[in-house]
Amino acid sequence: MAAKFQLKKAKNGKIYFNLLATNGEIILTSQMYASKATAKKGIASVQTNAVNADQFDRRVNKSGKHYFVLKAKNHQVIGNSEAYSGKAAMNNGIKSVGKNAPKAKTEDLT
Repeated sequence: MAAKFQLKKAKNGKIYFNLLATNGEIILTSQMYASKATAKKGIASVQTNAVNADQFDRRVNKSGKHYFVLKAKNHQVIGNSEAYSGKAAMNNGIKSVGKNAPKAKTEDLT
């Protein structure tokens, strides 16, 4: 399976997307968007910013798990990862987003 973005509609009616790796696992989840058009702009922003390691903010949650957020050039958060068991796993997730996002197609499930 090729990596892909999946556009989805949340229960509140807003639109969001997930980036799925080639193994089908979610490696990035977006923020909520008011429209499909703005969500598609978010996907384009992920594709542009994912190739720049400086756009990833590495963090630790309250449970001590590592995760990352991807920020646009204007410092707004575009998406975030799941919680990882350790720093190495989180760094692998960042590499996966950087590798997969630029060429990923979009599947519209709205």
